[in-house]
Amino acid sequence: MKLIPVIADVWKMDGGVAFGVVPKSIWQKIYPADENNMLSIVDRCLLIDTGERRILTDTGMGRKRDEKYYKYRFVDHNVTLEKSLAEAGYNTSDITDVLLTHLHDDHVGGAVKAIGTDLVLTFAEATHWCSISQWEWAVHPNVREAASYFPDNLWPLHDSGRLRFIESDGEFIPGIDLRIYNGHTQGQIIPFIKTPYGTVVYMGDFIATAANIPIPYVPSVDSQPLVSMTEKAEFLEEAVSNNYCLFFEHDLYTECCSVARSPRGFTAGKRFSLKEFCS
Repeated sequence: MKLIPVIADVWKMDGGVAFGVVPKSIWQKIYPADENNMLSIVDRCLLIDTGERRILTDTGMGRKRDEKYYKYRFVDHNVTLEKSLAEAGYNTSDITDVLLTHLHDDHVGGAVKAIGTDLVLTFAEATHWCSISQWEWAVHPNVREAASYFPDNLWPLHDSGRLRFIESDGEFIPGIDLRIYNGHTQGQIIPFIKTPYGTVVYMGDFIATAANIPIPYVPSVDSQPLVSMTEKAEFLEEAVSNNYCLFFEHDLYTECCSVARSPRGFTAGKRFSLKEFCS
């Protein structure tokens, strides 16, 4: 099994969104902001090549919206999912499965592209997966999350006949287990990938960056922040005990890290690349 990081987007997010109630005077010491309080982040997908299957976890935001949308997010148009896949030696037709942690635009937008006025699947030959609870949440959104769900991301997937639903925690394929967490959004899927070197956990928006590891550092966009804190505390206890490798989707500066205890609670331990971990 080969694990290959694939960067779909480089963009910026408001610091208050990323760290919620934690004051900037504290979080800016561990994740830098620019003069406008914006953080540089990535959409770092993970390609899992088993030999028989090539599973892409998340797809970034794609490029089918108007320029105003991307300007507001300070998107670097030199970085795209297709370019990053090509640099890794793959093309869109190689992908057999797309595993979507959840259906917010920066995670699913790249799964559907516009060709003229038509909306088509980027990975036309792939089976796409998300949790049934996230799907139902997305198509009947609450007022807090509605702006993160776009019909042009959801219905082309549904109508293609290539969307399948995960109903509960369990094995996806041998070597990959899926767990469902509900704090950030209902039904977020987090993959636990077993390797000869240890377990790699693709963090999605469960813990978006290494700076979000401390329990109170919950993004303001989490739909159920108290649930997020409980889920995070239970996971981090397990991560320390089992020396998990946390692989971050959004952290520009830290691809992976272990988890450590400090006198004040959990924190990022050793930082390293996925290549370093798997060697």
